[in-house]
Amino acid sequence: MFEKALLIYNGSAGQADIGEQLATLTRILAPEIGELTLLQTKEKGDAERYCRERAEAVDLLLILGGDGTVHECINGLAALEHPPVIGILPGGTCNDFSRTLRLPQQLAQAAEAMVTGRTLAVDIGVMNDRFFSNFYGIGLITDTSENINSELKGKIGKLSYFLSALQTVRAAESFSFELETDQGIVTGEAVMILVANGGFIGTNELPDVENRLTDGLLDVYIIREAGLPLLLELLNQKTSKQWDPESSSIDYLQSSRVTIRTEVPKRADTDGEVYMETPAELSLLPQRLTFIVGGVGEEDAQE
Repeated sequence: MFEKALLIYNGSAGQADIGEQLATLTRILAPEIGELTLLQTKEKGDAERYCRERAEAVDLLLILGGDGTVHECINGLAALEHPPVIGILPGGTCNDFSRTLRLPQQLAQAAEAMVTGRTLAVDIGVMNDRFFSNFYGIGLITDTSENINSELKGKIGKLSYFLSALQTVRAAESFSFELETDQGIVTGEAVMILVANGGFIGTNELPDVENRLTDGLLDVYIIREAGLPLLLELLNQKTSKQWDPESSSIDYLQSSRVTIRTEVPKRADTDGEVYMETPAELSLLPQRLTFIVGGVGEEDAQE
C-alpha cells in the first residue's frame, strides 16, 4: 500500500470524459492509497513543474494522459534526487510508453495494475539537456507527427497516426547525416533516423529487442530510401518479432551514446513532441526511474 500519491491528469481532455475516468480511478485506487491528491494540468509545462516541485513528497506519482503528458513528467522527474515510483494510466491516442511497460490499455485494468503490478527500474534517455522515455527521431517520424490532423486524431485516434505515416512516406525526402556511436562514425543519406529506448511507435511494435528498457543501450534504426518498403510492412503488421536485422534494408545498431549531426538542422520528434533540433547528443541514465509494469501481453487489452 502506498501512503501518499499524486495523480496528474491532462486538463485539455473533454471534461465529461475526465470526470468519468477520475471516478473510475478513485474507486479502484483510493482504498489502496492513504492520501491521494489530484492535480489538473491547464497548459503546457504544468505536468513537468508539478513533478519537479511536488513529486519527492509522495511515494507514487500517477500520470493520466498520453505520451506527451508522460514526456513532460519524465522531464520533471529524471533529475530529482529521490523520485517516487511512477504509474502510467493510458489516456492518450497511442500510449506508446505504457505499451512498452506492458500495461493494460483499458483504464480500469491499468488502475488495477497500479495496486497489484510489480515495479521495474528503467533506463531514461538524455538528449542534450532534456530527457525522453520512448524515442528520439528525425526525418519521416517528425514529418508524420507534424502532419497529423488534430481533428482527425480526436475522432479516430491511433488510425490517424497510421494514415499520416502513409501520406508522409510518399513524400519522403532524404537528408545527409553523421552519427557518432560506440562503434565509430556512420555517414550517409537517410529518410529517417530513430533512436529508441522504448518498444512502440504509433502503437506499432518495433523489432523485438530483449530487455530494451534495462540494457543501458539505445537502439538506432537508420531508414534509407531502400528501407521504405520494409517500413510500410512494419507499419501494417501487428508485431515485428520476425524481423531479422542481419538481412534487413533498415540499418540497425546499439550504442550507449549517439551524437547526431545533419547538414542542415532537422526538427526532432521526442516521445511524440516536436520542439528540438539537430545536432543532438543522446545517452542514457541507466535504470534511472522506477515504473509499475504489467505482464507480457497485457498491453493488448482494449478500452
